[in-house]
Amino acid sequence: MPARPIEYIVSKFLGDIRWFSKLVVGRPLREYQLEPAYAILDSVLHGRGLSFAVVFSRQAGKNEVSAQLEAYLLNLFQRKGGFMVKAAPTYKPQLINSKLRLEEVLDNDWNRGKVRTREGYMTFLGKAAVVFLSADPASSVVGATASIMLECDEAQDVDEDKWEVDFTPMGASTNATRVYYGTVWTSKTMLAKQVRRLRSEEDADGQRRVFYVDWEDVAKEVPAYGDYVRQEIARKGRHHPLIKTQYYLEEIDAEGQMFDDRRQSLMQGDHLRMRGPEPNKVYAATLDVAGEDEEKTGDELRAAKPRKDLTVATVFEVDLSTVRDPLLAAPSYRVADVLSDVGTKHTLLYGKLRGYFEHWQARWIVADASGVGAGLVSFLSARQAFGSKVIPFQFSPPKKKSDLGWDFLTVVETGRFKMFRDDGTEDWREFWLQVDECRYEVSEGEEKRMKWGVMEPTIHDDRVISAALVAELDKVKWSVPGKSAVIEARDVLEEMDEGGF
Repeated sequence: MPARPIEYIVSKFLGDIRWFSKLVVGRPLREYQLEPAYAILDSVLHGRGLSFAVVFSRQAGKNEVSAQLEAYLLNLFQRKGGFMVKAAPTYKPQLINSKLRLEEVLDNDWNRGKVRTREGYMTFLGKAAVVFLSADPASSVVGATASIMLECDEAQDVDEDKWEVDFTPMGASTNATRVYYGTVWTSKTMLAKQVRRLRSEEDADGQRRVFYVDWEDVAKEVPAYGDYVRQEIARKGRHHPLIKTQYYLEEIDAEGQMFDDRRQSLMQGDHLRMRGPEPNKVYAATLDVAGEDEEKTGDELRAAKPRKDLTVATVFEVDLSTVRDPLLAAPSYRVADVLSDVGTKHTLLYGKLRGYFEHWQARWIVADASGVGAGLVSFLSARQAFGSKVIPFQFSPPKKKSDLGWDFLTVVETGRFKMFRDDGTEDWREFWLQVDECRYEVSEGEEKRMKWGVMEPTIHDDRVISAALVAELDKVKWSVPGKSAVIEARDVLEEMDEGGF
């Protein structure tokens, strides 16, 4: 029988990580955290050189697992020496946060005063160290060696080529154990590819390498976390991409149809189109602005191939009853009417829009103030017009449109957007044509940016953009008569983080 590594013997004297976590660190790991920790330690201490994927739902404690593993191994290897290398998509803030968390774990009676930092990115305990290196494609990290363990945090956001060229060789000569931490995103991410590879290895030898912990697994041990996630599901909808990936650990397609049949069904209302405001109802409007044309008439522009972009104003009846729902805490929006215009000079269009919004007694107007829309929106924002009732929206930089897309999906997924019934008009037909043709593509970076719109060159997205701007109304502080039932959401995740997550 081969001799046990000295670190294995020391670990038995020191006590296993459950004991270390509870009595030394004072931040006990939970059962779902201990399971991957034991598997990783077994590989490290016996020189197995296995790879693992630790995929937890958002804020469920994967970073705490990593920090306590690092602290435990630093204690075991402090006499012999050795290096752990930890990578993340960015140095600031991700690696800095990891470094600070490790130092917090090491701030205990056994280790206090013995921890040293070198060059700002290395944390030492005795002769052992954790080296924190950025996996940003532009970073220079060649030369480090991972003799104990090689870790990749937020692996779903790390560039695969960068990892394979610069980081994988760091553990080659030592057969270091590799750990990929992250949260699910698309099937194209490095994390997703590693998980598929590791599952194949699991099937081959029966050794577990992939540890998935979704929100329901966490809630069994942490009821407060379950309460928090249920609120998030109610606010965004079960099938919102961020809910599916961050809490249910379900991959989404990197690109595809933004409004599939299920979402289109959620968007279909059973109310009739209205021609004017009703008493005691609240109305708001959105405006997507197109360019002007001085050479052709409106009918000529409508018939042009490709068709000219329209200026589209959408009026919503705002249902404030859902603001009182402590989970939704936001209004619902029924499309009451639509006004479209093509080619009218903005100086003339201003009068048409002003009369339209006054007719509907719009309490708020979210208006596209990008590019050609800036001048028109400035007219509408003037004190003699609608003043502060106008909420300008800029589509630049691209992140603004991405955020709008995610926010609009929240409104749709929670059933709070409804289009009026088919009234036989072009407004209705064109809206649903654009909705059906709307496509999305999500990036692999940490920003989770979404590029979306109608890609078919003969079809515009003016109507769907005007509709999507309704998501900005969720940010308005709506006043609801009577005592509000809305509850201020306490930051459960921060409280859990302070408690050892």
